[in-house]
Amino acid sequence: MELSTRKQSITASQGIVTSNHPVASSVGVSILASGGNAFDAAVGTAFTLSVVEPMMVGPFGGGFTNFYQPNEGFSTIDGYICAPGAAHEAMYQPLSNELKDYFDVQDKLNETGYLAVGTPGNLMVWAHLVEEYGNFSLDEVIQPAINIAKNGFRVTDYLSNLIRDNLSELSLHKESAQIYLKNGHAPARGDIIKNPNYAQTLEGIAKHGAAYLYGGELGQHIEDEMSKNGGILTLDDLKKQQILYREPIVGNYRGYDIHSVGPVSSGGICLVQMLNILENFEIDKYEITDSERVHIISEVFKIVFADRYEYIGDPEYVDIPIDALLSKKYALQRAQSINLDHAQNYEFTREFPENESNNTTHFNVADAEGNIVSMTQTINSAFGSKVAVDGTGMLLNNCMMLFDPHTGNANSIQPYKRSLSSMTPTIIFKDDKPFLVLGTPGGRKIFGAVCQALLALIDTGLSLQAAVESPRVWTDGDVIELEYEFSDNVHTELKSRGHDPVSVDRVAGGMNAIKFEHNIIEGAACHRADGSPVGLGGGYALPSQPGDAFRV
Repeated sequence: MELSTRKQSITASQGIVTSNHPVASSVGVSILASGGNAFDAAVGTAFTLSVVEPMMVGPFGGGFTNFYQPNEGFSTIDGYICAPGAAHEAMYQPLSNELKDYFDVQDKLNETGYLAVGTPGNLMVWAHLVEEYGNFSLDEVIQPAINIAKNGFRVTDYLSNLIRDNLSELSLHKESAQIYLKNGHAPARGDIIKNPNYAQTLEGIAKHGAAYLYGGELGQHIEDEMSKNGGILTLDDLKKQQILYREPIVGNYRGYDIHSVGPVSSGGICLVQMLNILENFEIDKYEITDSERVHIISEVFKIVFADRYEYIGDPEYVDIPIDALLSKKYALQRAQSINLDHAQNYEFTREFPENESNNTTHFNVADAEGNIVSMTQTINSAFGSKVAVDGTGMLLNNCMMLFDPHTGNANSIQPYKRSLSSMTPTIIFKDDKPFLVLGTPGGRKIFGAVCQALLALIDTGLSLQAAVESPRVWTDGDVIELEYEFSDNVHTELKSRGHDPVSVDRVAGGMNAIKFEHNIIEGAACHRADGSPVGLGGGYALPSQPGDAFRV
């Protein structure tokens, strides 16, 4: 079976960058072509995305990095956002205990404005990756982003629509409105956005490094703006921020070795647990849109979400039984509890509200040296807190929205605490060789989307492009969301099994991936965002042999 696709993959021999914007992918490959490695290219891509995909990512955000080095193996970095030191359980006034309104607070203070801002980790990680593992300096990899911010880039429909969706909130903040609104309106496709103030901010980072924010002039400016506008983030919070190397989550699915990120992200644990349970079913005998396949997958999702709600949190505060959750024996027990004819509820299905945003970005880089970098990054909601700090052009996150605004609960606010994430940047090996690297935005739906792409590739035998674009489903125990490609017959058959299916435009966000096969690298990005793979082929001139004439 092969699905029709809306985009095309590419192949290359010397390196590929896949990201959710063609300009960012192009910058990453230009860095590879100039002699940089995958770490340089990943950071150059990240900075460029902060210009051309500003609604999703920026230095004042957080995320997770998963990388592989041929002589060193696998590493993961937690650069997620922390609650400020002055944060406390009762800092917001919740408006409801009902699940659908659970995160609503008075005046939307956890959603927009300065009090919604958490302590960022992104810039610290980006600088660290270049300084520790790159061939270039931070100044060199940041220059393309500076040029694009200064000279402008053309708006896509995707960006235009998201600006339109957030127009009223962006208009409340002077700097945000100056950058992203055109005479009070959303720019149209093809319009040019310039952000000269952000170019100057990036120049400061290029000159002073991460210290410019985490203790320097930019950090002091942020504190000053916070104190003027009711925020609580301080320069001391920025100085105390840390990046943490975490133990990777490792599993195996039908002979493929899975390497992903661990807590405070739940993504790796949940992905491997899903695959462990699904390994007990003959997924390969179903088409992607078969109702039987959807039924099995949805039941597995419900099981894994039940365990996630019960067991996984910030490892500084929660003792997580990782080995037990990843056990093949436990997975078999869970698989045997699934009724193939009817939907069920599963243990630990108590309601556990979360507020992760779909507005995130993901990118992958592979270079000719064998380095692989996979990063999922966010400022949480689209355009974060909607605040671009005066004179900086830089958007602030609204990651305080990730915490439970009620007191006395597992995810309630505590100083310096990190909230639970679902990010799942994943690297897969087969027979001790790289096979695949992938990830996607999408909040709680991330690891389910990654799982489905792997099933499409490994079990169904789809091409890489078809696998990342293949129609998705999602549930955490309530309704089943099915993308619009699923037929009415599938909805009817699922209802007969006791499910509550609904049709949606999309599940999760723009996935991109890189596949390795026979010394050729293939890159793909799906239709759910502006994703584009860009590759580098060719190579340098072959050396002449002694006595040979000059070769042309």
